[in-house]
Amino acid sequence: MRVGFAGTPEFAQVALARLHGAGHELPLVLTQPDRPAGRGMKLQASPVKQFALAHGIPVAQPRSLRLDGKYPDEAQAGRQALEAAALDVLVVAAYGLILPQWVLDLPRLGCLNIHASLLPRWRGAAPIHRAIEAGDFHTGITIMQMDAGLDTGDMLLVERIDIAPDDTTATLHDRLAALGGHLIVQALEAAAHGSLQRTPQPAEGVTYAHKVEKAEAAIDWRLPAEAIARRVRAFDPFPGASFECAGETLKLWQAQARPGPAGTPGTVLAAGPGEWLVACGQGALALQVVQRPGGKRQPVAALLQARPVAVGSVLAPAAD
Repeated sequence: MRVGFAGTPEFAQVALARLHGAGHELPLVLTQPDRPAGRGMKLQASPVKQFALAHGIPVAQPRSLRLDGKYPDEAQAGRQALEAAALDVLVVAAYGLILPQWVLDLPRLGCLNIHASLLPRWRGAAPIHRAIEAGDFHTGITIMQMDAGLDTGDMLLVERIDIAPDDTTATLHDRLAALGGHLIVQALEAAAHGSLQRTPQPAEGVTYAHKVEKAEAAIDWRLPAEAIARRVRAFDPFPGASFECAGETLKLWQAQARPGPAGTPGTVLAAGPGEWLVACGQGALALQVVQRPGGKRQPVAALLQARPVAVGSVLAPAAD
């Protein structure tokens, strides 16, 4: 089949590589414009663009596909590129732009989305983060026939995987990306034989995975320790959970909830070799891996040896 692809980050790049490896003709890739990144803030191509260029696949990077939007010239150029590609199908994975109706209608088989949740749970921008944060035991990949709604289209293929107790967004992302690449190849094979079945999403169980904001990184010690521990895993690698200690903003990358004595949330209950225990709204949080500004991730024992923390001291109060 002639398969167009729209995607931007590593999650999408994995799927693009699987489609390329499966032998599909890829006449066009859409991806977000290059963005400043790194210490020098130099323009950097997305993982999808890097893969496409390395394999001789044409790339278009319109800032919008809305013909009546802010960038009509770029949208029109994008339309011309899509029309010239004469696509059978457009595969979409974490693209970052809303597709207007004309795009959804253009390919012969429409647009198929690789979504990292068990729809209708966790529609929206951050399904991996929110599944971990909520304490879900399972998640998965849904291959969806796109419509004009936000992740509301019919389901085509669904596969579930377990969320491990120590999974972070980084580790779960990698497993889901691999699964997404596997399932989209399956979906296109079924579509080629006319055997792809559409199932409407159930009306019950809809949740929305809102975009993760940097402001969410600040640890609120008034929350239960279990909830904070889940957030630490959900916000790894971005934006990272953080707290204030002795005038420094530290990032917390690994922690475990423990039963703990009552105490003012944020109070340091223990700070000995290998143990940094902090009172929470319910229970206590054992801090295990932290990072100082400009430094690397390190076990708490190393940090406490370099800069001891007093038992009974209270970490910066949670923001209201």
